[in-house]
Amino acid sequence: MAAIPRFGTFSIVAYERETATWGVAVQSKFLSVGSVVPWAEAGAGAVATQALANTHYGPEGLALLRGGARAQDVVRRLTEADPGRDERQLGVVDREGGAAAFTGAKCMDWAGHEVGDGFCCQGNILFGAAVVRGMARAYESTGGDILDRLLAALAAGQREGGDRRGMQSAALFAVRAGAGYGGNDRWVDVRVDDHPSPIEELKRVFRLYDMTMLSREDPSTVLPIAGEVALALQHDLGVLGYYSGRFTGRWDAASQAAFARFVGEHNFENKQRDDGTVWPSIVAYLKERASAEVARRTRTAPIVPHALDRGPGAAPTGGGPSTPPEKKRTRSK
Repeated sequence: MAAIPRFGTFSIVAYERETATWGVAVQSKFLSVGSVVPWAEAGAGAVATQALANTHYGPEGLALLRGGARAQDVVRRLTEADPGRDERQLGVVDREGGAAAFTGAKCMDWAGHEVGDGFCCQGNILFGAAVVRGMARAYESTGGDILDRLLAALAAGQREGGDRRGMQSAALFAVRAGAGYGGNDRWVDVRVDDHPSPIEELKRVFRLYDMTMLSREDPSTVLPIAGEVALALQHDLGVLGYYSGRFTGRWDAASQAAFARFVGEHNFENKQRDDGTVWPSIVAYLKERASAEVARRTRTAPIVPHALDRGPGAAPTGGGPSTPPEKKRTRSK
């Protein structure tokens, strides 16, 4: 019988009382750690199961939490019923923010945990106790919401050495009633399954997820679309092929239509505004994409003449439709 792989991991499980949000963040020298460690359910709590992970801890722990069990009771009941508990590690927060953790006596060194107010940090095969201690301090001292604090905790754990075998995958998972896509409870579910710098890659992917799926930007930061802002948007939309007018800095109907098409094609509908302002994140993203397009044209040798002269948002030219229109039948006389 093949041995079940054990993997070094550090994670944080937390609850934000102000918004009734539960979340888990994790990094490991293990492929696709997000498919194993984090579990959470809105209104119930969250669980991280790791080391020689018992994946039954996830659904069984959530069932206990859903029934009103406190975090300490969930940890006790799960581990007492498990003959392999000495090789397990577990972190739990309940529906009220109570937190508890467990580190089995046979978990590979360094292994341990730290429990705080509304959160717990745990890890195994680490460089030392400073990893979970640094995670806890970062979570407690970082501003912003639970997502900012969870990511800060992961980064702090890695700065203290993290998994002593290296890095491979990371995940961020958070639930809040009705806050997810289409009104489901899965607010954030972002994973990096294999990458040499998974935490930094997780941050990059989350930045796009944040822009596309969430509404966390401060409304006081929006920029009026006029002057230099309008000129920059016209320029970047022009580079990308969405706008073909003059760069005047006047936000006319053509500019607005080009911007609306860009927003729609990039799934940024939640960033669309009708008050003549734009989110700074969209301005920055447009500039980034336009710069990448300029680089593409500069560095890529075109196969077809002028193939790289127009951006990806431009309408296709030349040739007929992919499917020829059906010929209209005429009745013979």
